[in-house]
Amino acid sequence: MPASAKVQPLKKSPACHEALARVREWTRERFTLPADAAILVAEVACGLPGCPPLETVVVFWIGETRHHFKFFKPVCEVVFADFPPAWLQTALAVPEGFACDCC
Repeated sequence: MPASAKVQPLKKSPACHEALARVREWTRERFTLPADAAILVAEVACGLPGCPPLETVVVFWIGETRHHFKFFKPVCEVVFADFPPAWLQTALAVPEGFACDCC
């Protein structure tokens, strides 16, 4: 994979840290996740053609099953209405053996 295609984490401002926490809590709320559920929210830069310059990746686990989705915008621009509907939760599950560079 060329260096320009690698996903790179970005340094965050205090406002960005607040937005990351807000998206984490909205994820817990949308999918009715327990307080101890692991949730990862990250804003990443992508150098691939056609990729937005910044995107927000959300990963969460229910038991042993990993789920993930993306917002094609910076984390500070994400609003609750952007979230996938709760009924889509099973479709967000990552099949065993599936690998991707995003999360």
